[in-house]
Amino acid sequence: MSTTQEAAVQGSKDTFFQVDGLKAYYGDSYIVQDVSFSVNEGEIVALLGRNGAGKTSTLRAIARAASPELRSGSIWLKGEAIHEMQDFEAALAGIQLVPEDRRIIPGLTVEENLDIACIAGEAGWDYERIYSLFPRLKERRRQEGTTLSGGEQQMLAIARALARDIKLLLLDEPYEGLAPVVRHDIEKALIEVKSMGITTILVEQNAVAALKLSDKAMILDTGEIVFSGSAEEVLNNEELRHEYLAI
Repeated sequence: MSTTQEAAVQGSKDTFFQVDGLKAYYGDSYIVQDVSFSVNEGEIVALLGRNGAGKTSTLRAIARAASPELRSGSIWLKGEAIHEMQDFEAALAGIQLVPEDRRIIPGLTVEENLDIACIAGEAGWDYERIYSLFPRLKERRRQEGTTLSGGEQQMLAIARALARDIKLLLLDEPYEGLAPVVRHDIEKALIEVKSMGITTILVEQNAVAALKLSDKAMILDTGEIVFSGSAEEVLNNEELRHEYLAI
């Protein structure tokens, strides 16, 4: 093992979640280039950038989705080498990705969508805990998931992730298409999730909303991290926001 590899392994033992030198490609075109960062347990981290910056691809690479292809780099969760896993193994290790399209399973009720999440691996939150977080889902527990409103489907997608034994929640555009009042419900839920010690990495085009919710922020530009620091720093830095986030 090289000195660099040994350092990466040692670092993984000291840090809850760590990414080192991540490079991911679609075919011959890179989309994530040499991305490195670490996250503490229980933090909410906003991953920001313009469209096409590589935010979603970074989440998918962490979750070990089939694409983009991870060419090099390491991903560590509590000392486990996630980069050596397939997507289902990463999920069993505690990484849950909630994609932008939510992927509610047609033909299944709310509760059946929650049940199917627990078929493999250890169960996480039970119905009572999930419904205390999302009372609307309890009201609609016998309703087919795909007939819910957009906001309710987002609640179900997050609830389905929490129904697994989860350590790291990856959220891709959770506020997309939601009314402000529903977005507020999602924000309250994420604060509650944080209080339970679950770590969240949040990709969101509504950068200001994401920053107000987050402890830390990272900004991607053309597949590389150009800023990493506190969320407050980004909120207070107009020049940085204008250059990389157009706000």
